Amino acid sequence: MLRTDGWILFDFCPGLRAKRGGGPATPYDPSVNCPYCDSNKDKVIDSRESEGGKVIRRRRECLSCGKRFTTYERIESTVRLVVIKKDGTHVPFNRDNVLRGVQSACGKRPIPEAVKERLVDEIEEGLHRDFEREVESREIGERVMLKLRDLDEVAYIRFASEYYNFKSVDEIKQQLQLLDARTRDVKDQQRLF
Repeated sequence: MLRTDGWILFDFCPGLRAKRGGGPATPYDPSVNCPYCDSNKDKVIDSRESEGGKVIRRRRECLSCGKRFTTYERIESTVRLVVIKKDGTHVPFNRDNVLRGVQSACGKRPIPEAVKERLVDEIEEGLHRDFEREVESREIGERVMLKLRDLDEVAYIRFASEYYNFKSVDEIKQQLQLLDARTRDVKDQQRLF
């Protein structure tokens, strides 16, 4: 769409910056503040799509201090999932809350941050796929525990102790027995059924 002052607006394509006189559009990439020196003068060194094109990872270099850092651009979903909490209140789904719970459960376990992020992404995708508008917090907790059980048993027990709100050591022992009795899958092995 050409305005009278010579600018072209790309309302239909938010990733493009308008050019005066109708020249070719360039990717819109505003500068961000450097986490080291707080300068907003940087340049993009590398951009890559990840998570099936849902996230753009940008490697940046600060022009003031010369240090490099990474930023992520994620599409914000307009259809918001609402979580029904145990007390009956409704709050918008926030993946950061799930990620904090996973990080807390993992503590200082040798689990890379990328694995935790992927775990939360899988949970979020499953929730958006299986629920239209509302999901109970219990369902989210159950899905986190299933993922953690396969990832790291210690993280699973930490999360389960908060989730089930164990009152005694016997309850923890019972959960450990259930965990020990289950059939374990071998990593990277395909499931038979």
